[in-house]
Amino acid sequence: MTPGSDHTTPLPWKISFRSPAPAAFDAALRSLVDDRVASRLFDQDPTLWGPEAEAEAAKRLAWVHLAESSRPLVEQITRLRTEFLAAGLDRVVLCGMGGSSLAPEVICGAAGVELVVLDSSHPDFVRTVVDEEIARTVVVVSSKSGGTVETDSQRRAYELAFTEAGISPAERIVVVTDPGSPLHHEASAAGCRVFEADPDVGGRYSALTAFGLVPCGLAGVDLAQLLDEAAQIQPALAADDLSNPGLELGAFLGAAAEHQVDKLILGDARPGDSGFGAWVEQLVAESTGKNGTGVLPINVGTTRSPNFDPSTPDSVLVSYGPDTGLSNDAQRWSAHVEAPMGAQMLLWEVATAVCGRLLGINPFDQPDVESAKAAARGMLEGTDDSPAPVFSEGGIAVFASGDWLPESVSSVAEAVSALLSHIDPDQGYLAIQAYLDRHRDSDLESVRDQLAIRTSRPVSFGWGPRFLHSTGQYHKGGPATGVFLQITGQPAADLSVPERPFTFGEFIAAQAHGDGQVLGQRRRPVLRLHLSQPDLLSTLTEALT
Repeated sequence: MTPGSDHTTPLPWKISFRSPAPAAFDAALRSLVDDRVASRLFDQDPTLWGPEAEAEAAKRLAWVHLAESSRPLVEQITRLRTEFLAAGLDRVVLCGMGGSSLAPEVICGAAGVELVVLDSSHPDFVRTVVDEEIARTVVVVSSKSGGTVETDSQRRAYELAFTEAGISPAERIVVVTDPGSPLHHEASAAGCRVFEADPDVGGRYSALTAFGLVPCGLAGVDLAQLLDEAAQIQPALAADDLSNPGLELGAFLGAAAEHQVDKLILGDARPGDSGFGAWVEQLVAESTGKNGTGVLPINVGTTRSPNFDPSTPDSVLVSYGPDTGLSNDAQRWSAHVEAPMGAQMLLWEVATAVCGRLLGINPFDQPDVESAKAAARGMLEGTDDSPAPVFSEGGIAVFASGDWLPESVSSVAEAVSALLSHIDPDQGYLAIQAYLDRHRDSDLESVRDQLAIRTSRPVSFGWGPRFLHSTGQYHKGGPATGVFLQITGQPAADLSVPERPFTFGEFIAAQAHGDGQVLGQRRRPVLRLHLSQPDLLSTLTEALT
């Protein structure tokens, strides 16, 4: 049917759109069909994104056939799960970052299966997870390169904990990594079980590789069903046809961005937040946010949340889950996507790659993620000095990058107001970045809704450091329209990283400082509020709202 009108594709997936610029949507979609983008994508044609992206794309496209190529893993993982259960090991912990953790977290959540995700370097969070029920715990360590410092540090903490408990780490640690990586060699030498991931799949497209399947399968997810769901939608996604749901969604996002509607507001149509939006966030942000362009995805929870309702003119509203209908506002870009999890993930991966083509960027690299890592390393190595606060109030230290904060400001509330005054009323957004214990301090997430109402602008919320492997790329590489509120804090107690010259507390502090430093260098206003003790969080929340 014609893009811009409500329509359905054959079950079990359904996708519908409403656009105030149907001609632009139609033109974008027809150009994709005319250029045979779908069939070329599933033929793994690396030229789809231009000469500059060709070398990277040539080694990043195997994800299109994972519904078939990942099948042999199902039996292997099922057999290992049976072995672990027979030994009384029924608690699965995943150590990973970015695509290595978000996809398994979402898949297990949707299936109602328990999976503990350790994707933080905050010492209080790490200590709580590592100390809990170690006698029945299996740990999956996921790192494509093996060099992700967060994951390496978490692995070391677990190795020490197992050893101190009289347990052989090799019996409890399962490694997922690329063949030939340093982690692969080290884990094999130590006698750990190792699953090799497909090296021709990038991290954020790896949901249906060993990175997604191993932790989910060990936790109890039906992996065969997940792959069946992806296989069922694959022919439709590979077809050069106007009804291709991946081309439709990609064209919709690309056409909206061309009309300066570049905030993708993700809302769950179900009463509770399934977390699926967090996975889409990292996929879209890290793929499109570069070269000063991109689509900023913001996971707001449900379709009743501020930024989804009410929304701003520069926002695309995309809901998922049971179909509740589209907005009646003819001037609003809105879409609804309903599909089982395996199909939903492959659909969004195709749409993101297609959107990248329309935006003229390479959707498979992440050039600005490394800049924050380098800055964090500089602080850990002592080559960068720790900044001094502008002032402190009631145990909360205030830091600001650049010269945007007026000298007359002398309170936390005034500093927050000053930051918010720098949000562009037409295209700007606020990013809240909390480098705290995301389990203990989870109530802080509520300030996203409150600040969205206060500013009448899109507001994203990310837990540090995991957002650095997600929206962090967009914040530094996308349009310079964001202002940034960092929240850091003194942990209840620090924790050493075994055989490393730094602690978890020093590491997460360096990550926050490094990212803030890079944002400041790129002329993004950054306000950092540092809590001298954890119980000041309620005081901070009052100052924010």
